[in-house]
Amino acid sequence: MTIANLTRTETAARSAAVTVRGYRVELDLLAAPDHSRPGFPTTTTIDFDAVGAETWIDFIGLSVESVTVNGTAAPVEYDGARILVGDLRASNRVVVEATGEYSRSGEGLHRFLDPVDGQTYLYTQYEPSDARRVFACFEQPDMKAPFTFAVTAPAGWELVSNRPIAAREADDARQAVEFSPTLPISTYLTAVVAGPYARVESTWSRGDLTVPLGLLCRASLAQYLDADTLFEVTGQGLDFFAEQFDYPYPWGKYDQVFVPEYNLGAMENPGCVTFTEAYVFRGAATAAQYEGRANTILHEMAHMWFGDLVTMVWWDDLWLKESFADYMGALASAEATRWTDAWVAFANRRKAWAYSQDQLPTTHPIVADIVDLEAAKLNFDGITYAKGASVLKQLVAFVGRDAFFEGSRRYFRAHAFGNTTLADLLAELSAASGRDLTEWARAWLQTSGMSTLTVEEADGGHVIVQTDPRPHRLAVGLYDFDDAGDLVRRERVEVDLLAERTPIVLDPAPLRLLNDGDLTYAKARLDSGSLATVERSLDRVTDALARGLIWSALWNATRDGELAADRYLTMARAFAPAESNTALLAAVLSNASYAIGHYLPTEDRDRWRGAWLDTTWAAMQSAERGSGSQLAWARAAAAAATVDDRLAADIRAVLDGRAPAPEGLALDPDLRWALWTALAATGHAGAADLDVELGGDDTASGRTAHLRALAARPDADVKASAWESALGDTSLTNEHLDAVIAGFRAGDRRDLTARYDDDYFAAIGGVWARRSIEIARRIVLGLFPAAESLGPVDDWLATNPDAPNALRRLVIEQRDHLARDLRVRAGLG
Repeated sequence: MTIANLTRTETAARSAAVTVRGYRVELDLLAAPDHSRPGFPTTTTIDFDAVGAETWIDFIGLSVESVTVNGTAAPVEYDGARILVGDLRASNRVVVEATGEYSRSGEGLHRFLDPVDGQTYLYTQYEPSDARRVFACFEQPDMKAPFTFAVTAPAGWELVSNRPIAAREADDARQAVEFSPTLPISTYLTAVVAGPYARVESTWSRGDLTVPLGLLCRASLAQYLDADTLFEVTGQGLDFFAEQFDYPYPWGKYDQVFVPEYNLGAMENPGCVTFTEAYVFRGAATAAQYEGRANTILHEMAHMWFGDLVTMVWWDDLWLKESFADYMGALASAEATRWTDAWVAFANRRKAWAYSQDQLPTTHPIVADIVDLEAAKLNFDGITYAKGASVLKQLVAFVGRDAFFEGSRRYFRAHAFGNTTLADLLAELSAASGRDLTEWARAWLQTSGMSTLTVEEADGGHVIVQTDPRPHRLAVGLYDFDDAGDLVRRERVEVDLLAERTPIVLDPAPLRLLNDGDLTYAKARLDSGSLATVERSLDRVTDALARGLIWSALWNATRDGELAADRYLTMARAFAPAESNTALLAAVLSNASYAIGHYLPTEDRDRWRGAWLDTTWAAMQSAERGSGSQLAWARAAAAAATVDDRLAADIRAVLDGRAPAPEGLALDPDLRWALWTALAATGHAGAADLDVELGGDDTASGRTAHLRALAARPDADVKASAWESALGDTSLTNEHLDAVIAGFRAGDRRDLTARYDDDYFAAIGGVWARRSIEIARRIVLGLFPAAESLGPVDDWLATNPDAPNALRRLVIEQRDHLARDLRVRAGLG
């Protein structure tokens, strides 16, 4: 374990010995526009009580200049991650003067230079443990305190933090602001945003409460910021949560900032939520993209209560905030916004993430055993988010909606501005519902894995069989053809499952859909008769949620080797062009592409690549003009064209303007780059072509896409350069690193990349030791070999038993994905 990797045991001991009273953090960002200067002055004053004579304070930066303990200069005892402080009294004031380092990885204080206007933009991102990269602190969630931030920065910059500005002094060159003190919050929830951001303002009111609203983005993106739509969703969410939680929004203001090179979708800093710039659509976007953005906005808003107001003691109970926010995001979307079918995307796409994660050998209970910060960093996964949200949906059905929300209200009132564990929440929910939830928690929160459900004939009737038995309340939908030839639900039979086999009475029907309505968390299989109906008539199922569950069942069966990949692909070709729900369409298109690259035998792959390219190209041409479906098919065609060059001349003609794009299709910069990358990956575009395209889109997104396309070219020297850059160029930002890795992998050219397999396993230990966990994770996952054998990865695991647990977890998971690929290709199921 490195000195930076704090453990649960030592942080628990520290919080038992130290009580924080408050922080004052002073940041000098005046020289930030000078990118030759790697660091910034940071001064932290911490007031705290202590029962021992010494403790440590966390800080990761360039240097620590001085430490003052109760007015007396102390020796600087700093090992690069921890500052030892001694001679403590019952009450203490410690001042740490240090130099922080600007980030290029999205961890800590990230600095970005906009190529469009040459302006510098800063923002912080801390979860789970990167506040210590900006200021000295006790970096653990259970040591909450009020924070006062004071920032010096260039004149004219927007300065944003968790609270409004209380005082400002400014002249023509500089400004010094002090923000109002926060209410008690954890270190990872503090935030500072600084730069010439464009800002739009509004307000939200309910009763006597008025909340100032702000939207911010880089000035060069301001023309694309659809503020009216964003404020609409924000207001709808605040109305919904005010009604359901009956606890007034506690954080004063509500700013939402779209920031560059962001590692996450968004982060719930109270009063200063940060989002990826991908949510500022600079070109055409599908309904699914708008729905996904609304869901994220509402997810982060739910955190203002679940996570910010009441915070988990340690990362074992990360689900206490993330599972709730994931559930509440979908619920609020469906009930408070125009996205009334949000549960369709949740059932099909969000739960697919959980199902995949839950089948890995590294799966874990929703309430996880998180021993240290490296484990915490990797636990922001499909179990904590989507499985947890699915289980909460079941809990609402189990205890009743009224009891669930009453329990939540009690939880907020009892633990406001404090820290909790599973027991605290269960106590309030049990009190509100009158049910003992101990057994429910054991079955769903404290165990791992999932059930697989099938219907079988037995004794003249039917029985539902479940593997890995758990208590389920589910429905079986019986679907039949109506007079118009559509498949509609004729009857719905609800049943409680407890044992491995549960008898059920089901009338004959062309389609029997297990888990109809998506009431439980389980993989549901289609019986043979239902599968035959689906293969003929999936497009006749009128209910979007039912179609989503069918597509989910088909994909899970394909991943598990129970449904041949070519059968899934045949259905995708037949029925995806008629799919009206763009979230489902996007999932099917992505899954089809993945199945071709991973699950087909090698001898079938080229044939299916050609067939899929033909399908996507034809569907793009025939889709409704200007529709989201047309855009989704165009993106799928670009992806298909990276591994099949038969339409390269047609694509080139469209890009050069010698042939028109399909009528209604917006050939925006992002789609153009996707098509150029396809040409580059198949050898039909060179560096000069890509440079010309960059000349027309010399933006941050354009430069990232240019890097990806350059690295995609099928040339041994290009791949060698990309490999060396990914492993050794520490000047690459997080997004530029992803671009280089994606380019290296583009085109599935194992003839050019297989030679690096041994180098990968030789390098990853050093990468993990030298690079930040965010950057190391991207390298370990992105460059994992797409090999035809498990031998090399098994050899690495066998010879590196003492590698850091977090690194071994990533490698074990990638091994499992590869093993599944090989198993399904071989038809072994």
